[in-house]
Amino acid sequence: MALGDLITILSALAVVGFIGVTLWLATRPRARMAVLVPAPRWLVAAAAATTLWCAALFVFAPGSSEALVAQSLRNAAMLGWLGATFWSSQAPMSRPQRLIVRLLVTISLISLFFGGAAHLRDGAAAGQWVGPALEIAAMIVASGGLLIVDGGVRHASTALRTPVMAVAGGFAMLWAYELNFQLLGALTGKSATTLIQLLPAMALLTLPTYVVAAMDIGRERMQLSRTAAMRTIILLGAAAYLILIGLTGAVARMIGGDYGELAQGIFLIVALGAGGLLFVSGRARAWLAVMISKHFFEHRYDYRAEWMRFTATLGEGGQGGTPEQDDGGNLHRRVAKALAELTGSPGALLMRPDALGGFRVTDHWHWPAEHGPEAALSLRSAFMLQETRHIVELDALRRGAAKAGAAADLAIPEWLVADARAWVVVPVLHFQRMIAIVVLQRPAISRALDWEDLDVLRIAGQQAASYLAESQSQQALSEARRFDEFNRRFAFIMHDIKNLASQLGLLARNAERHADKAEFRADMVETLKISAGRLSDLLVRLSPRARGRSADAARVLIEPILHAVATEARPRRALFVSCQAGLAAWGDAASIQQIVQHLAANAIDASPPDSPVQIVATGEQGRVRIDVIDEGSGMSRAFVREELFKPFVSTKEAGFGLGAFEALGLAQAMGGTIDVASEPGRGSNFTLWLPVADAREIGVGGDVDAPGTVMKVATK
Repeated sequence: MALGDLITILSALAVVGFIGVTLWLATRPRARMAVLVPAPRWLVAAAAATTLWCAALFVFAPGSSEALVAQSLRNAAMLGWLGATFWSSQAPMSRPQRLIVRLLVTISLISLFFGGAAHLRDGAAAGQWVGPALEIAAMIVASGGLLIVDGGVRHASTALRTPVMAVAGGFAMLWAYELNFQLLGALTGKSATTLIQLLPAMALLTLPTYVVAAMDIGRERMQLSRTAAMRTIILLGAAAYLILIGLTGAVARMIGGDYGELAQGIFLIVALGAGGLLFVSGRARAWLAVMISKHFFEHRYDYRAEWMRFTATLGEGGQGGTPEQDDGGNLHRRVAKALAELTGSPGALLMRPDALGGFRVTDHWHWPAEHGPEAALSLRSAFMLQETRHIVELDALRRGAAKAGAAADLAIPEWLVADARAWVVVPVLHFQRMIAIVVLQRPAISRALDWEDLDVLRIAGQQAASYLAESQSQQALSEARRFDEFNRRFAFIMHDIKNLASQLGLLARNAERHADKAEFRADMVETLKISAGRLSDLLVRLSPRARGRSADAARVLIEPILHAVATEARPRRALFVSCQAGLAAWGDAASIQQIVQHLAANAIDASPPDSPVQIVATGEQGRVRIDVIDEGSGMSRAFVREELFKPFVSTKEAGFGLGAFEALGLAQAMGGTIDVASEPGRGSNFTLWLPVADAREIGVGGDVDAPGTVMKVATK
C-alpha cells in the first residue's frame, strides 16, 4: 500500500470519527456536559471545526492552502474553548494571557477571512501566496496556543477534572506536532512532507480526548508518578539537547564555514562533562534532585514511596554483619536511619533517656560515635522539647535569626550547636511522652526547612515513636512474664511447703507419744529423709533455670511411685494401693508422683479419720488410669465444673487453692488429664489419665482383678 493511499484512509477515518463525536457531543444532555467540562458549546464547535479540517485534509490533501484555511477555523474554535475554560474563577488568566487569547483568535479569524476570500476569487492561483502567509499565521497560533494551555493547566484549581485536562492536552499535542514540522521547514528550507502527510493520524490520536470529555472519567486530576515524571524529564532533556544541536547546526550552515562541527563538538564536551559531574559528585546529584523537586513537582516528597520505604526500614529484620551494618537488629538505629533517609540526611544520632531524666546519645547511623559523656541533653532541654514539640533547625539557631527565638529557649546544649554537622533536632513523641531524640546530619545540599519538611518529620517521628513504644511495652511485658513465672513457681512451692509443714508437725506430735518405739523411730527417719529430699527438690524448682517437667519424659513404672506416695503418707493415714503388674506410663516420674501426692493429700484432708483412701492403677483403653478414691464430704458438680481447678480457690480454711490447679497443669504437660466424679456426702474419685508407655503391655479394658495383676496394701 502506497503512502498516499494510507493517508487517504486515515483522513476518511478521521472525518467519520469526528462526525460521530460531534453528533454525540451535540446530543448529550447540556446540564450533564456542563458538570463535566466548562463551555460545552465551544467544545462542540471545536469538534465540528476539526471535522471540517479533516474533510479538507481528505479532499485537498494535507499541507494544501485549503487545508490551512480550514485549520484557521479549527484554531479559532479551539482557542474559544480554551478561553472560556481557563478564563474563569477556577483557572483565572492573567491580563497578558487574556491579550494573547484575543490576539490569537483575531489572527485565526483574519487568516480564515482572507484565505477563504482569496480562494473564492482567484481559485488555485491563490495558493501560491496564501499558503506561506497561512503557514506563518499557523505557527504563531500554535506557539501562542501552547502557552495558553501551559498557563491554564499550571494555574488551574483542583476543581477542574481530568476531562478538561485531557482536551487541553489533545489541543497541545496537535499544536506541538504542527509547530514541529513548521519549524523544521523554516530552519532547513525544505518542507517536512512526511510529517505533514501524517496529520490525519495525529488527528485520530486526539479523537479520544473528546470522548473522555463527554464521559464521567476521573474526578481528580491525573498525576504522574515520580518515577514516570523523572524519566519523562530525562527524555525531554535528551530531546532538547538533540534539537539544540540541530538548530545550532542549521544556524552554522546559514552563516557558513566549519562552525557546525565546532558547535557540535562543544555541545558533546559539555554534555559529557555534565554527565561525568553527576556521576562522580554526590553534591551535584543532590543539588539536581533538589532543583527538580522544587520546580517540577507540586510537593517536595513522593509521600507514597517515602512512606513505604520509611515503614519498610522500621520493620526490617536483622541482616548480620558488623554493628554498623546491621541496622535490622537494632530498632533505635533503624529509627535514626529511617528519619535520615526521609530528608536525604547522610547520618543521624539517637538519644534515649538516662537515669538523671535527660537524654544521652546511645545509637547512631553513619555518624561516627565520637561523642563523649558530654553528648547529652539536660532535663530542662528534654522537658522543653517534650512540651513544645518543636523541631529545631540548628542553622537558624546558630544564625540567631528572629524566627529561632523559640528554639533558643529550648536550651540546646553547646556541644550540639558547635557541631557543624548537626542540622535538625527531631523529638520522637508518643502522645505526650518523649521516647527519643534524633539529630539529623546536614545533607550535601543544605537548605532551610519549610512547612512540608516540618510536617513530614513530625508525622514520621510519631510513627517511629509508636514502634519504639511497642518495643518498650514488649520488653516490659517480657519482664512481667518472668516475674509472673517466678511468682507462680513460688506459689506452688509455698503450697508444697505447707504440706511438708503439716506432715512434719504431725510427725512431731506423734513423736511425743511413740518416740520410745523402735518401729516408729525407723518410720520417722524415713519420713525425714523424704521431707528433706522434697525440700531440696523445691529449691531446684525455684531456680529460674529449672527445666519444664515435659522435657524429662520417659518410661515410668507406676507401682514404685504409688508405694512411695503411700510410704510418705503413712504418718497421717494408711493408703490402700492396688496396681496392675508392670504398668508403665510415658511421662516424668517426679511429676506423676507430685500429682498423686496432691490428690492423696486432698483425699486424706476431705475424709474422716477412720475412712479408707484408695489408690488404684490399671490400664484402660490404651491409657494408664490412676484413681484416688475417698469417702469424704464430696463436692457439688457446680464446684467441680467452675471452681475446682481454678487457682486460689479452696474448700479448706488454710488452703492455697493450688494443689488441683498444679496437678492438672502437670498432667496436661505430659499429655494427660484429670477427671473428677464427686457427690456431696458420698466422697470423690479423682482419675489421672496418662499416656501409656507401651500399649502392647496393657490389655484393652484391663481389670485390676484380672490374671497377672498384683494387689498390694499399705497398712499402718
